Amino acid sequence: MYETDAGGRKGPALPGWVCPVMISKDQPLEGWDAFLLLRDQPISPGECRRIGIHFVFGEAGATAAREAGKFYLWEGGFVGEGIVVA
Repeated sequence: MYETDAGGRKGPALPGWVCPVMISKDQPLEGWDAFLLLRDQPISPGECRRIGIHFVFGEAGATAAREAGKFYLWEGGFVGEGIVVA
């Protein structure tokens, strides 16, 4: 998650948070809705952590993210990024 002053969220993302996952910051934006599997711990601005992601509408988003190797979290703007590790 980006720090708040770097464009990130103003507060933590709580368990159950859903956001679009983008594979590029380029226009036009293309993303897939995904649950961040935070378990029972919120993730705060500036925090870096290994988590799972569940794509809401099947494998298309997961496949795109794996192929890109990097992804971005969107919430009215880019609020975080990640790399695919498995």
